[in-house]
Amino acid sequence: MAKTGYTLPVFAVAAAKAALMVLSPGAEAPKTVTLDLMPELVEIPIYQVARLDGTSALGITRSDPGDNLDLTRNTPIWARVISTPRQSQPLILEAGEGLGKTETGEPAIYHYARQLFERNLFPLIPEDKTLIVSIILPEGRQLASRTSNAAFGILEGLALLGTSGISQPLSAADHLDEFRQILQDKVKNSPHLTFCIGNNGLVVAQRLGIPESAIVQTGNWIGALLVEAGLRGAESVLLLGYQGKLIKLAGGIFNTSSHIADAKLEILSAAVVRAGGDMATVEAVLNCKTADAAYFEIKERGLAELVFNNLAEKISQNAQNYVKKYADTALEVSTILFNRQGEIITQTKPFVWDNP
Repeated sequence: MAKTGYTLPVFAVAAAKAALMVLSPGAEAPKTVTLDLMPELVEIPIYQVARLDGTSALGITRSDPGDNLDLTRNTPIWARVISTPRQSQPLILEAGEGLGKTETGEPAIYHYARQLFERNLFPLIPEDKTLIVSIILPEGRQLASRTSNAAFGILEGLALLGTSGISQPLSAADHLDEFRQILQDKVKNSPHLTFCIGNNGLVVAQRLGIPESAIVQTGNWIGALLVEAGLRGAESVLLLGYQGKLIKLAGGIFNTSSHIADAKLEILSAAVVRAGGDMATVEAVLNCKTADAAYFEIKERGLAELVFNNLAEKISQNAQNYVKKYADTALEVSTILFNRQGEIITQTKPFVWDNP
């Protein structure tokens, strides 16, 4: 049976909690800590923990994502905690070496991870103290170089990103069932949903301030989940994704796995023709190795705005028609396309989401 693991934020919080625990007078170094992952409680092994002086300590864990393929497997996660007199807030989170920062210099610690820190550390922080937690990933820079983090505004390391603490190895069918269940739960409170295509879509959504309660990750099953949204009473869906993935919907491809269909350059070429581009531009697009290279080729020739506006409108229209065909219901769909740098290329209309 496949082994379940945990996401990177869980191990960062566990290391910090272990370090905080040994600051208590007479406390012994814990071999495990109990974490509240909201809602379930789990035990996380502690690799090492030590008190550094009277006000600081260091905890170390190792990432264990279970049987999922994950480049962070076994990477050490350090948490250095310092107890200081109470400041304006009880908990301050900092990015140490290997933990990424946003372009504004903020630690790349996103909403769910911050919730985990607060839920598990707040009860242990004395009322007259503030805890400063610095998360250090010794291998973070090296591992980040194997990702596209920098292109999406996460600099100098890895991010504590995700919407769950559980890293569950699932089959393709299980993944789709999991995404459906998440959608069913979220649409009860958020009739205006945002579909994030891939983890990069999630990064952009969080940067735009879209609330987690409205975000549904889709994997490649965009069509199936659009239909599910229609059947479950959603009023609207925002499709938010990298243009090289999402433009497949403009060609009628609603499972975006490259193993099923990959006609992105052909779809871009057709859009160039529709926008009045010449055959030289079409040939240049077809000769590109990636959709991102094709985007910059189109941009250099002054056609990007018209081409991608048309594509976004086509994506939205095709998606609405798809839901009408298979769910026999009307669903308003809008689209935001971004490039590999996380820069928004176009959007069909301003999108409204629910703020809980």
